[in-house]
Amino acid sequence: MATREITLAQAIDMSGGFKDFFDTIGLTGGGLVTKGIAAVIAVIAIRMLLQLSADPKTALRKGSMAVGTLFVAVILALYGSTLFSTVTNSPAKPSPSAPADGPKS
Repeated sequence: MATREITLAQAIDMSGGFKDFFDTIGLTGGGLVTKGIAAVIAVIAIRMLLQLSADPKTALRKGSMAVGTLFVAVILALYGSTLFSTVTNSPAKPSPSAPADGPKS
């Protein structure tokens, strides 16, 4: 009886370490930090929701703050890399062909 080989996943070279791993899941170092910050904020918001008091007025105020914090965490998780892309990109380098202080006459 002949045996059949079944390939479950394509082989990926991970010799580059963490960089290769994060490239396969589509995250950069900055993206990973942004997702981590969003996760911490989400945990804080859930803890705020779990610690609501029995007083309706206080519970409404604290609950709305917790829901707002959770909303910020979700927005940061979804769009954080876009929001912080202007902060993390390195400034443009001047081209070597043009002088730094403009043309001289």
